[in-house]
Amino acid sequence: MVATPIGNLGDITYRALETFKAVDAIACEDTRHTLQLLTHFGIRKPLLSCRARNEEIASERVLEVLGKGQDVAYASDAGTPGLSDPGAVLVRTARAAGHRIVPIPGASAFASVLSVSGSSDKTVIFEGFLSPKPGRRRSRLRELCETGNAFVLYESPYRILKLLTDLAEIEGDRAIVVGRELTKLHEELVTGTAVEARDAFAARDKILGEFSVYVAGKNRSISADD
Repeated sequence: MVATPIGNLGDITYRALETFKAVDAIACEDTRHTLQLLTHFGIRKPLLSCRARNEEIASERVLEVLGKGQDVAYASDAGTPGLSDPGAVLVRTARAAGHRIVPIPGASAFASVLSVSGSSDKTVIFEGFLSPKPGRRRSRLRELCETGNAFVLYESPYRILKLLTDLAEIEGDRAIVVGRELTKLHEELVTGTAVEARDAFAARDKILGEFSVYVAGKNRSISADD
């Protein structure tokens, strides 16, 4: 299970590249995306599609390759497989068939936003993407806030303002860090309370990029005064 860059290709690890070179085939979330990554580093390998929608069927195809005594690497489009990305089904299927599973760690949007949060929370809940349905999204946000713990969310540019609006209405004084386009050319961090972050993005004419949102634990600060 190979972690790949979430934006900056320079974040690929030496071990990830060596793994891609050594295996017989590479299963991936999107063959076009992974092909671009491999081409950038001059690597050519047979690719197997293993997306969320076909992961069970694709896992069986991967087992056929493994059954021939060959090695297979798996890469999702960006970051660490299985973390809001496909990969879990493949891991379970391959393990049940008696194959060895090896993690090749690397980039993760979760770890990246956590590292720049400035918070000292010891317990952090990883939630990933919330439901796009307004009622379910708000209900889950309330549940997360009620735990009092810090949590990390992922969101698209199309729903980030809705997410921040819901969070501002539920617990507007909660300290948060909004990471936009982490590791990429237009990387940006917006810090403050949920209300302040909501207002900052509401004032923009256009919102672009992928988002990782760190919500600090209740009564926690992301300032030097914590």
